[in-house]
Amino acid sequence: MATNKDLQHIVRELAEIYDAESKNTFISAYINTRQDKEYIKKRANTCESLLDGDEAENFSHTISRIYDFLDKTKEQTLAIFASEKHDFFRYLPLPMEISNLFIVDSSPYIRPLARIIDEWETFTLVLLDSHQAKIFSVSLGVEEIQENLSSDIMNKHKKGGWSQARFQRRRKEAIHRFFTELSEQLQKVADKQIIIAGPGTPKTRFIEVLPKRLRERIVDVIDVDFHDEEDLIQTSIDRISSEEDKRSHQSVNDLKREIFKSGLAVYGMEDTLKAIKMGQVDVLIVEKDYKLKGCLCEHCQVLKAGPIKDCPVCGGPVTEADMIEEIIEFAERTHATIEFSDDEELAKLGHVGGLLRFKL
Repeated sequence: MATNKDLQHIVRELAEIYDAESKNTFISAYINTRQDKEYIKKRANTCESLLDGDEAENFSHTISRIYDFLDKTKEQTLAIFASEKHDFFRYLPLPMEISNLFIVDSSPYIRPLARIIDEWETFTLVLLDSHQAKIFSVSLGVEEIQENLSSDIMNKHKKGGWSQARFQRRRKEAIHRFFTELSEQLQKVADKQIIIAGPGTPKTRFIEVLPKRLRERIVDVIDVDFHDEEDLIQTSIDRISSEEDKRSHQSVNDLKREIFKSGLAVYGMEDTLKAIKMGQVDVLIVEKDYKLKGCLCEHCQVLKAGPIKDCPVCGGPVTEADMIEEIIEFAERTHATIEFSDDEELAKLGHVGGLLRFKL
């Protein structure tokens, strides 16, 4: 299963792919289960009936390859990108449910994947008590154990010949050594966001051992029994999702602040598109469910909202385009971060905006 980081790399590769000669070359299919294959067939039959010539032949071979793959795969939720003309076939198993989608275009359709990357961030979960610990990496909602540590901490009862104070001191030292070892392991694998969980006070003692740079990444501390692992994973995912919602709203607030002081910001489709094609945009902010039709010249990549007859640059023919999909592709090519937001203020600013790296 791909991680969030893997998915980011794949999406950037897909964003670089397009056919400058034909508008209906690539099939992109998002499907929840193999039982939903009938959805694919219905959409495929409709699209194929609208094609002719080389496009129809390419479509026929491409969809046949997709059908063959779906008959053999055991994966339940998939994104598939394929084109017989370009000898291209890529599939991605996905761990979460997605809306069924079937797109025929000059390039792979990546908007759903970009949104998954934004909404399902990787984080590190540390579950511990005073003598055992597990470090999980949770990516795209799937957990993987990175470290599983335990230590023979002395029992609470008094050892023969030892004073109670001496015994407690030795035990405290042993726990500190264990937490120090755990901290060293965490430093090797920690992601940008960390959740600490476990019963009682050991969590607080462990946090005190951590270096400042790791303490600053902690987004939550959860009190839970060490063996309530399954419920903890879902609770942690929900907590990180809440953090992402806060970040998306904060991005809009940052955009507004920069606009007020005529700073490093653009907003509205035309200005944002221009800036992102120039590589100026550091963070692209997109209204979650906003859609806008436009036209694209595949020859010189001029993209305009609304219907236009000919390319205003080269005079060549244009094809209908999904403006948000195209702007996301430009964002991926220029390594911009993409934030999806449902903040009402973003709609007032033209549904898209960008925080800039620099101004020209």
